[in-house]
Amino acid sequence: MYIPSAFKEEDLAILHQQIEGTRLATLVTYGERGLQANHIPLLLSPDQGPYGTLHGHLSKANPQWQELAAGAEVLVIFPGADAYVSPTFYPSKAEHGQAVPTWNYLAIHAYGVAEVFHDAHRLRNLVSALTDKHEAGQPKPWTLEDAPADYIAKMLSAIVGFTIPINRLEGKRKLTQNRSAADIAGVRDKLAASSKLNEQEVAQLMRQGEQP
Repeated sequence: MYIPSAFKEEDLAILHQQIEGTRLATLVTYGERGLQANHIPLLLSPDQGPYGTLHGHLSKANPQWQELAAGAEVLVIFPGADAYVSPTFYPSKAEHGQAVPTWNYLAIHAYGVAEVFHDAHRLRNLVSALTDKHEAGQPKPWTLEDAPADYIAKMLSAIVGFTIPINRLEGKRKLTQNRSAADIAGVRDKLAASSKLNEQEVAQLMRQGEQP
């Protein structure tokens, strides 16, 4: 990922926070079938390895798991908040007109080599942990025990688990840091006044970045 120095994020705690807050990551592989990408939920074990370890699963019917098993490096993309930035948001535009449209956004790219596994007990623990994470906000969270045991066993037999120890982690926080204080405030205020939740979220991130 191209990351100008002004937008580089290297704080591991911040990177892990975004990874854990991303509901659906993009898993990208390259192998005999060419490029493949799938959108899947993942779990992060932040203390496993220097950058953490990712855990997930794929359907056995999905050929991407075979690319994972082949041992090539994989890329996992964790997108964050994003917002369009109009040149009209910059007060400096009225002075010199030197402004073009751009985009503010957060993105993390994680790289590593996957380990694939088929063990039923390990798969059950993984699926249970993923379920607990994403059911947490429900009035009555669903668990694996709510379904017939033979049905769950059948579902588990149809998936392949994997772990990806992260060996390289890239973070980008593009929040108008390369502009003047007046332009930063202009973008932040325009986004904060937007009716779009994603733009309000970016404005909040910009406010957080201004705090000492």
